[in-house]
Amino acid sequence: MYLSFYGLSDKPFSITPDPRYLFLGGRHAEALAHLIYGITDSGGFVQLTGEVGTGKTTVIRSLLARKPEQAEIALIINPRLDAAQFLQAICEELGIVLQSGAVGNLKELIDLLNRHLLAAHAAGRRVVLIVDEAQNLAPEVLEQVRLLTNLETETQKLLQIILIGQPELRAMLDRNDLRQLAQRITGRYHLEPLSREESAAYLRHRLRIAGATQEIFTRGAMLELYRATGGVPRLLNVVGDRALLGGYTEDRHVVNAALVRRAASEVSGRRVLPLWLPWLASAVAVMLLATGTALVWQQQQQQQRPHAVMASKPGSAAAARPHPATSSAAPGAAAAAASPPSPPSTAATGGVPASTATSLPALLRASAAAATMDSAYTALFSLWGAHYVAGAGDACAQALQQGLDCLSEAGGLASLRRYNRPALLTLADDAGDTHQAVVTRLGTDNARLLLGTAEHEVPLAELEPRWNGELLLLWRPVQPEGPALSLGMSGDAVQALRQRLQQWAGIPPESASYDVYDESLQQLVLQFQRSTGLTADGVAGARTQALLDARLPAPGTPLLSAALE
Repeated sequence: MYLSFYGLSDKPFSITPDPRYLFLGGRHAEALAHLIYGITDSGGFVQLTGEVGTGKTTVIRSLLARKPEQAEIALIINPRLDAAQFLQAICEELGIVLQSGAVGNLKELIDLLNRHLLAAHAAGRRVVLIVDEAQNLAPEVLEQVRLLTNLETETQKLLQIILIGQPELRAMLDRNDLRQLAQRITGRYHLEPLSREESAAYLRHRLRIAGATQEIFTRGAMLELYRATGGVPRLLNVVGDRALLGGYTEDRHVVNAALVRRAASEVSGRRVLPLWLPWLASAVAVMLLATGTALVWQQQQQQQRPHAVMASKPGSAAAARPHPATSSAAPGAAAAAASPPSPPSTAATGGVPASTATSLPALLRASAAAATMDSAYTALFSLWGAHYVAGAGDACAQALQQGLDCLSEAGGLASLRRYNRPALLTLADDAGDTHQAVVTRLGTDNARLLLGTAEHEVPLAELEPRWNGELLLLWRPVQPEGPALSLGMSGDAVQALRQRLQQWAGIPPESASYDVYDESLQQLVLQFQRSTGLTADGVAGARTQALLDARLPAPGTPLLSAALE
């Protein structure tokens, strides 16, 4: 309904887990690393928990897309089964043919499963069982799951099990009668909702994938979305979709905080008040209390005034007796106390009013017409010798057609220094309006920004408060749109990765090309990830490859500084 109104090609906030909209923030990337560990390394159980709507299903789908070729995965999404049905479901997922006598027969099912696991082990394949909504497993089925880990050779477990569920799963596994199973859990991770910064990055990411070429939500609207949803991705989708619909019905091309509050009220069934309203109520209460106190004090003063007039008449004792404070005061003190303080002179402030100094907010206001998303993309593309055409579709899709790729991060100055590449930033002025800029140089205390076509040197102390820490950069991958590289994969991209990592580590290049992602390459990836502060999962995804590209930049490619700090 509202797609053409906002210039979108698809609904950005559909709650169906479309892999095109996958957003791996810090928490989700770490959760995925735990699951990849569960697939690539032998051991007991891996446990992943999270509240409803935090993205556990999204992580599962990402895992299935990135699984090594030699891995077989049995995914059970409906665990409300008895023990026999559960084993039968595993066999069906693994493609094990069941004879009529095996259906419902625990021993026959376990024997069939054990023979399949032994054959897979002999062929060098890993078999992984993933149980979603595992908090719904019956105790007897959980015991059967534990017994499956007894299927092993002398050196290795034949079946790796990953349990995914809501927080109730943790409480269930803490029970005394399930302690044998709990002791076999080798990895635990709890998926938290997105942070405020990650929520904003998540919203921008989905809008960009849906075709947005300019900001649709104001900064205040994004803050309200986070406040109303707590950073839960599913709720961000539901409220965000309703807010877009509200903006469409009111003919507003930019969604503000009021529209988000109205959408959140409709979704939750309760009124969502502005954040400032409770503070206003408290301030009014304080003012009323102060006013009442002042009135009482005035009444008391009026009642005491006749007594004071009587005491000040000539001949009275009170008038004849000087007050100690006034009798000891220096001459002229009363006059000095009565005169108002004089304003500071211009000499005291250096002779120049502070308002005349050029500041980042002033630059943003002056560049408002030029600092648009299209102008920022045009500038960023040109630094790479590429061309961006406004209105010709998604910017990142245009980048891919020219051999480049986009990378979104939410790490502030640390991420800028880490990747050392020019990046698009969204900055806010004093009124909360957003402006797009491209950072082209980064020093110890200053940064060089492109606002439209004009460059400005800006102190980092002014930049950081105006920036939400999110950035979008371009880099040149060996294989555009290629998958994350992991154990067991092969090809030219793997060979190039090995050569670049050997160059980074100072290892002499191998005489013969080797294009298989083996354990030696995985160790190089882990070494690089640990040295650069990435999640050490042994998988060369976009972040790892982009960071390696920054460490070994091709001649002529743009950098923020000549050398990484």
